Amino acid sequence: MQNETTIIRIPLEQLLPHPENPNRMSKANFEKLKLHIKQTGNYEPLIVRKHPQREYFFQIINGHHRCEALKQIGAKTADCIQWDADDNQVRILLTTLNRLGGKDELSMKIEIIKKLSEKYNSKELSKLLPDNKQTIEKLKDITNPLQNFTADAKAFLQTLVFFLDDEQLKIVQKALAKASQNSSKAEKKALAITKIAAEWLNFIEKEG
Repeated sequence: MQNETTIIRIPLEQLLPHPENPNRMSKANFEKLKLHIKQTGNYEPLIVRKHPQREYFFQIINGHHRCEALKQIGAKTADCIQWDADDNQVRILLTTLNRLGGKDELSMKIEIIKKLSEKYNSKELSKLLPDNKQTIEKLKDITNPLQNFTADAKAFLQTLVFFLDDEQLKIVQKALAKASQNSSKAEKKALAITKIAAEWLNFIEKEG
């Protein structure tokens, strides 16, 4: 992958988002980004490549939110840096460069992991992506990730890290096993712990 560092100015109508981009930014943060660009005129150049199917167009690798912000404030062009990257290289970049600006939409993140897994194993991917091997394995294990998220079609991947002693771990594992019907799949465990938390909140509200 050979990358050019020269900044080029490209008309916004020639910039197209990558369909597999998993990155999403909250509305509040997007408004802050838009205001910053409008007030200062400063922003990090977008990273693009020549569109693989459409001549004279470019595909955004990094900078989807900046591009949209520029459109909304009435700009006609965007400062860009053109990179030469194939599809798999772009997928790796989508899950690394864009990771800093927002959150990953779960379903699209999983699709990228699955596609990359056709070429790389989990250990290799853990060296290329921000995620560790265990997280990648769990993402690959999730099937039909949005089937239990009908109330909110845009589910975002969040990570909780906490430490338990042996006795606490036994209690939590027993509760998760019952709530998730003894399934070890990561998705069902997440739903189980959410269910347990909801029951606890209901109990507290009634007691209060």
